[in-house]
Amino acid sequence: MSDDELKALEKEVRKLKRIASEWAAQLHDLVEDRLPAGYEEIPGIAQSTYDACKAWADASKRLSEVTTA
Repeated sequence: MSDDELKALEKEVRKLKRIASEWAAQLHDLVEDRLPAGYEEIPGIAQSTYDACKAWADASKRLSEVTTA
């Protein structure tokens, strides 16, 4: 993997971590501020949070495999 490709992957991991953190914050806000009245929001926010965290974990794994190889 070239230096440019590695830098792009590192940037992607940082971006995905930020997005996952933003979804986690939305989930936290739902729990703290809008439940029980906002219970119908749980599935959508939870799925988006899961998807964002999974995308970050997958990218982090790829980065780890590249940097430890």
